[in-house]
Amino acid sequence: MEPLNLEPGYSTGNIPGRCIKCLAEKELNECLRTLLIGAGDNREVQQQYEMLLSFLKSPESKRLRDESERLLSEGKQVTVNINISKETGKIKYGLNEVQ
Repeated sequence: MEPLNLEPGYSTGNIPGRCIKCLAEKELNECLRTLLIGAGDNREVQQQYEMLLSFLKSPESKRLRDESERLLSEGKQVTVNINISKETGKIKYGLNEVQ
């Protein structure tokens, strides 16, 4: 399965941004809608739903949110990756600066 990439944006006076939590909740709602109407590959959508739900419940999400907001306030672009480890099968989270 492909990793999920969330790209938060910093809010300015003219441009509304979105934090990681808001983006994850939006993606989670889209997955839920897709699952409820039965469209698309339900197995992949179900995995995405589980990954996003795990991320939102994780204490790691708060730390990543704080760190991403700090970097965004410094004018940097960041991406949060959510994927399943091939070795352990557990969900992993990471924060990357976009160069």
